[in-house]
Amino acid sequence: MATLLLALLLAAAAWPARASDVLELSDGDFDSGLADRNVALVEFYAPWCGHCKRLAPEYEAAATRLKGIVPLVKVDCTANSETCNKYGVSGYPTLKIFRNGEESGAYDGPRTADGIVSHLKKQAGPASVPLSPEGFEKFINEKDAAVVGFFRELFGDAHSEYMKAASNLRDHYRFGHVSDEDLIKKYEPDGDFGLCPHMTEDNKELIQGKDVLVAYYDIDYEKNPKGSNYWRNRVMKVARSFLDAGHKLNFAVASRKTFGHELTEFGLDGSTSDVPLVAIRTAKGEKFAMQEEFSRDGKALERFLQDYFDGKLKRYLKSEPIPENNDGPVKVVVAENFDEIVNAESKDVLVEFYAPWCGHCKNLEPKYKELGEKLNKDPHIVIAKMDATANDVPLPYEVKGFPTIYFSPAGSKQSPKKYEGGREVSDFVSYLKREATYPPILQEDEKPKKKKKKVPKEDL
Repeated sequence: MATLLLALLLAAAAWPARASDVLELSDGDFDSGLADRNVALVEFYAPWCGHCKRLAPEYEAAATRLKGIVPLVKVDCTANSETCNKYGVSGYPTLKIFRNGEESGAYDGPRTADGIVSHLKKQAGPASVPLSPEGFEKFINEKDAAVVGFFRELFGDAHSEYMKAASNLRDHYRFGHVSDEDLIKKYEPDGDFGLCPHMTEDNKELIQGKDVLVAYYDIDYEKNPKGSNYWRNRVMKVARSFLDAGHKLNFAVASRKTFGHELTEFGLDGSTSDVPLVAIRTAKGEKFAMQEEFSRDGKALERFLQDYFDGKLKRYLKSEPIPENNDGPVKVVVAENFDEIVNAESKDVLVEFYAPWCGHCKNLEPKYKELGEKLNKDPHIVIAKMDATANDVPLPYEVKGFPTIYFSPAGSKQSPKKYEGGREVSDFVSYLKREATYPPILQEDEKPKKKKKKVPKEDL
């Protein structure tokens, strides 16, 4: 029995050890060993490192499965410090991806054999995949963030630069490209921003000022590109269906945090929902807020847009209640009665936009009231005021400070004139004498009618 066991041990010792499928490189052959490899994974390790020892069998198994597809390489940093120092290795194991001999970036994938194989197969494939019309729809509707390039010709500088960018960023985004003419025409942007741009403080002036729908949510393309694109893709899908049907509207997405003040303007600032909040602002300043919660299937947004294009939506207006009694010398204007008072075509209206906390407004108040009293009996001139912090200010009025005063002439309500004169009563009177449609009728100008002098009877 002992003889048999000894024979088996000797036979095992004589059997040649299985060759490793992991390529080991040194300072002397590292550059040449990777120069012609389209992609390779390199492990920088130390023989005494416990983490390296635990990784070794997984790394070896992955190397075997990826043989002929992606080489797995290792470098012993205790014996090859020049190479390890060159690539900034400070801990073990350090794994990096190389492309054609150049460092592409750190490997941040799984460290199991299955995970390494799956990750590197993606790295070995084309950086950007060609998309058919059918494949395109599936590609953009997946949850992961995606970038699609549209090229009529798959050569030239633009295509080359796109492929380089795809290669450098493939760990963060999925890339595809399209050359189908119908798709190119369908998605060719009408302007500089495409179908649904990300509105920021830097580009908002180029996006706003048109009829535009904005979806506000926790958008962050640096920390959460997948989540940011998830909602954006749903907005784009619904937007495309309405635009293809011939409707006209611009679309954008924006950060709730950055544009929280806009949510206040739509009455949406109290919402705690984690789904997008949606609102439309027209070029005329009309506002519409989506009250139904945004649904993942896009149906709620579809209903909101259909009602908008059908003219069924009630515009959102931030307004104080209309005063029950408004017979004072200075008429109180709120958003709900702005058209009735300020835009009355037959009236010249001087309107002050103020803030209750504004010191200059408080100083102006007694003088403005005196002006109103002087003109109280003039049928053609109205002196008015509006709290611009509690009411929407309509276009074309623009209020950037307080008080802001405009003169709205009769018959020309879309061209109000900003008052830039002094703030004494006499200054306002002089201005109105110059600008009013009819000469102002001032209380002090009214003189009592003279009584006819009675003629004594004896003089008759």
